[in-house]
Amino acid sequence: MAHSLLPKLWGHEKGVADPFTNLQREIDRVFDQFHRQDAWPLPASGPGNGKLVPRINVSETETEIEVTAELPGVEDKEIDVSLTDDLLSIRGEKKSESEKQEKDYRLVERSYGAFERTMRLPFEVEADKIDATFKNGVLTVKLPKSHAAKGKTQKISVTSQ
Repeated sequence: MAHSLLPKLWGHEKGVADPFTNLQREIDRVFDQFHRQDAWPLPASGPGNGKLVPRINVSETETEIEVTAELPGVEDKEIDVSLTDDLLSIRGEKKSESEKQEKDYRLVERSYGAFERTMRLPFEVEADKIDATFKNGVLTVKLPKSHAAKGKTQKISVTSQ
């Protein structure tokens, strides 16, 4: 007598988990995590570690590097930007609290999370001329290249064959 493969494929065999149930649990976990952090990306080391990972863009011109970080819901006084040797660090903490009071209920939601991004700069910058501004939830850090770094940049022409 032939045995059906369906119980094995659909996880109905004793001791085998249903793959669709596991997938549904994982999707639910991702959406729960997303909503708890108010549109911040998921933590780098897995759920529940309290570390947020802000999105960062880096652009370079002949004279400077510009780093922008999206920090929605963060206040400027909660941001710490530092340069140690060739490492630029952006740290802070996101805190939010909302309260809704209705006739028959009261809802209070709090959200907290620390963040830190550190990046190695590819050359020396003029540390005393670094400019950091924060507007509408976006941090912009402008790092002017040192004279030595400007002199080391060489344009290379590309030819097609």
